[in-house]
Amino acid sequence: MNSLLNSRPDPDAIIDREWWRGAIIYQIYPRSFQDSNGDGIGDLAGIIQRLPYVASLGVDAIWISPFFASPMKDFGYDVSNYCDVDPIFGTIENFDALMDTAHNLGLKVMIDLVISHTSDVHPWFVESRANRDNPRADWYVWADPKADGTAPNNWLSVFGGSAWQWDARREQYYLHNFLTSQPDLNFHNRDVQDALLEVVRFWLQRGVDGFRLDTINFYFADKNLRDNPALPAARRNANIAPSVNPYNHQEHIFSKNQKENLQFLTRLRSVLDEYPAVTSLGEVGDAQFGLEILGEYTTGNGRVHMCYAFEFLAKDRPGAARMVEVLNRLDVVAENGWACWAFSNHDVMRHNSRWQLTPAAQRLYTALLMGLRGSICLYQGEELGFTEADVAFDDLQDPYGIEFWPEYKGRDGCRTPMAWDNSNLNAGVSGGRPWLPLASAHLGLNVERQEDDANSMLQYYRKAIGLRRAHPALMKGQHRDLTAQGEVFHFRRVLPSQEIFCAFNMGDTAAELAMPAGTWKPIGQPLGGPSEFSLDRRLRLAPWQPCFALKINS
Repeated sequence: MNSLLNSRPDPDAIIDREWWRGAIIYQIYPRSFQDSNGDGIGDLAGIIQRLPYVASLGVDAIWISPFFASPMKDFGYDVSNYCDVDPIFGTIENFDALMDTAHNLGLKVMIDLVISHTSDVHPWFVESRANRDNPRADWYVWADPKADGTAPNNWLSVFGGSAWQWDARREQYYLHNFLTSQPDLNFHNRDVQDALLEVVRFWLQRGVDGFRLDTINFYFADKNLRDNPALPAARRNANIAPSVNPYNHQEHIFSKNQKENLQFLTRLRSVLDEYPAVTSLGEVGDAQFGLEILGEYTTGNGRVHMCYAFEFLAKDRPGAARMVEVLNRLDVVAENGWACWAFSNHDVMRHNSRWQLTPAAQRLYTALLMGLRGSICLYQGEELGFTEADVAFDDLQDPYGIEFWPEYKGRDGCRTPMAWDNSNLNAGVSGGRPWLPLASAHLGLNVERQEDDANSMLQYYRKAIGLRRAHPALMKGQHRDLTAQGEVFHFRRVLPSQEIFCAFNMGDTAAELAMPAGTWKPIGQPLGGPSEFSLDRRLRLAPWQPCFALKINS
């Protein structure tokens, strides 16, 4: 059993409480990472097996998507027991062993906490739905029908259709922002909050270093259940839900983003602060006001540490002007907050396919990501250059994709298994048939093959991570002079002790610009940057070429 269980941290230990600021976090989707027992589903023992590889990338932490007990209707994002491991992933002892292994390798461990909703087989919901006067009757969002028997209001589910499901036991509707089997908890009930904070303490006592907080802005719904207004077509975008989903037709001002959430986040932060060096990362799911909510939730020391919105997880490739627009807006709405950036994750099409990137563009965006102010999430397989897999309808597992096929194919294409080596037809990820088929295009991109190629995408990611971690200004510095000059995006990262100039040619033609005043030393050569600067202080960048330069103080 983990030695940290039921123990309190040493308050006198020398600890970096802000290790998360500027950190690089590697996301592991357990089902697809490594299978240790041949059942085709990745597990905790498999993660332990591959942790040395993750550590070799140079990242600071891992984020593990849900492994809790679950009926797996939404593959772990429908939790039936927050304080136990689902048998398909292993045991609580496996988790303790994973924690010990990761910490011995210098990796922090963050876990995915899904508390806006539970599974409909969670004991809390089973009791709540039994009748209207049991001790947990008010633990979920229940409402009477309208006089004509229809749903209480017009709210829609992210996964399609009404957000309300009729329950014959109580003769009421319950709210579900996602699947009908994922009923929403009632955060207006203080007992619900208390129970969830005990879940947080359970995992903190096992030594976890932080939490990724799923759908953090969905915790509270409007107490009066008012209808959401229509969203004009001109303001719709498909950052959160595909365009074929009517969810995009509403402005979700009452079904989420409620002000009461700030009070709960303060309570959550007070629990986290009982432990040194623990962090929190909120997922802000909002197509219109994601950055504003990010700022609201991360400003000051009494809320969550960092959040990510969907600006760079969106369909359209962000060019130089878009990068400046997003980051300048962030400076306005989150001046004292902290962002976390990602281009890919388990919910969106892989960015290499989404943005139709060439190999040169893939490298450029990798370098750019490492230059941004904020923390970073990398998604498993991203470092291998994975593209979106084409999963046949008969192989689909994702209920979201099945609902909207073929206009939207769901999330399985970004969740297919890792490719490790040439040991078997499954690229070493499993001795059995994987739960999703491996993409044939990924087999030749396996880790073993790329380890032996100095010019591989894997080695490029290692160099990019190494460059960021070697320079404090890239990790924690402010950004200054965000500029779009044609297709070139450039800025400075600044600390009192260090200044770095970053420039990225995000186009297919060569570009030229003036270097900032001062003396600069090129440091981006490992990433394909210039090896020297001209005496006339003109920086010449080839198509898709990055530049990192360290200011030399006279």
